Amino acid sequence: QVQLVESGGGLVQAGGSLRLSCAASGRTFSSYAMGWFRQAPGKEREFVGGISWNGGDTSYADSVKDRFTISRDNAKNTVYLQMNSLKPEDTAVYYCAADFRRRWVSRQIYNYDYWGQGTQVTVSS
Repeated sequence: QVQLVESGGGLVQAGGSLRLSCAASGRTFSSYAMGWFRQAPGKEREFVGGISWNGGDTSYADSVKDRFTISRDNAKNTVYLQMNSLKPEDTAVYYCAADFRRRWVSRQIYNYDYWGQGTQVTVSS
């Protein structure tokens, strides 16, 4: 059994920053890739970014590139999403997810095996 628990969401003004955390338990965290996704009301869940098993490779959606940064601390079983220069269109529920079959990042939502419960991020204009 794997558990992923996100934290750090909240309300922020446009141009502000937030850092989301995702704590994992139940499986060797350092052996698989992790991803962040988001879902806005009325929209499909979309890939935000991902990080490889050792943190050596990251990938981002074009909409967040140069504003968001993903990192991981395998000693703490935690992955982070640093979000800067937030825009109202970043408002969504953010989910972390684990891809147990790959060490390298996949952008495909169907490759992710376990999901957190999500954390709300609201950016006001």
